Amino acid sequence: MVEALREELADLTASVRAFLEWHAMTGADGLPGDPSALHEALGASSPEGGPPAARRAERGFAGLDAPAPAAPRGGGGAASAPAAQRSAAGASPAHPEQRAAAFSPPHPEQRAAEAQPARAPVQPPRAPEPSPRPAVSAAAAPRAEPAARALAAAQPESPEERVARLSLIAEEVRTCQKCPLHEGRTHTVFSRGNPLSEIVFVGEGPGAEEDQQGEPFVGPAGQLLDKMIAAMGYHRDGVYICNIVKCRPPKNRKPEPAEMAACSPYLASQLALIKPKVIVALGATAVQGLIGTTEGITKLRGTWKLYKGSIPIMPTFHPAYLLRQPGAKREVWSDLKEVMRHLGKSAPDRG
Repeated sequence: MVEALREELADLTASVRAFLEWHAMTGADGLPGDPSALHEALGASSPEGGPPAARRAERGFAGLDAPAPAAPRGGGGAASAPAAQRSAAGASPAHPEQRAAAFSPPHPEQRAAEAQPARAPVQPPRAPEPSPRPAVSAAAAPRAEPAARALAAAQPESPEERVARLSLIAEEVRTCQKCPLHEGRTHTVFSRGNPLSEIVFVGEGPGAEEDQQGEPFVGPAGQLLDKMIAAMGYHRDGVYICNIVKCRPPKNRKPEPAEMAACSPYLASQLALIKPKVIVALGATAVQGLIGTTEGITKLRGTWKLYKGSIPIMPTFHPAYLLRQPGAKREVWSDLKEVMRHLGKSAPDRG
């Protein structure tokens, strides 16, 4: 009798030790578990006749969310002995070695696989969805404009700023050495007259007198031009006058294409700042420098052209030509009257 009790006590002690060792090795100390796990590990059935101790312990510490298997139903019902219930459900063996094997700690990989489903997958935080932007109607959307035009509309240049910028360009011309014409010049010839005028006269290039004084159209041809300007109702200094090239070509020859190309940025800057309503091109070289055509002035004169697609150009004879051919003055006056009509002005008829 004593030996039987001692053997049973040894079995219980071995079972408790194996349970506690497995408990510690699985890292489940302090976790909430089923209070009946220890009771079943000691050999008693759970109050509700649930699964055996080993499976209940695994579910209580490593598989909290695993479904519990259904309890076996036998014909004995409540009259069945606890040992019979454990045998039918696969309970822990009665032999101490078998009990120790049942509670031996599982392999680490097995523990990881069994412990994995114990926690619900953690969903990463969702970024807040951007709030929808209100639709912009086509009428309310800003129109796309060229950068220069948009800038001019946002920051219009004052007359003082335009004059100041023209002065800076004139200073740049004074030191220009972009073509061989600078080698024989006395002065550069930039312009004369009103930089805010609605009309600009463009000639070919400076002559001997202009090179000496640094001002365009001051010789005999210039004096005739002043009379033409006065006949239109303007003062000689009330209009803006400049040339295609800013330095005198040798012996007053026609400027070379490379010389005209070297000076063309200066002329383009002048006209962009002045913003005239009309350009009067004096002679074939002036028309060529403005729009690139090579047609003769006899064919071009009296017919409207466009500078950069926006500023009307009226080609006519150069005043120097009129000094040689006075009979062409009538044609030039006809061209100038057309300019006056375009500007909304009237001029008396002249012979």
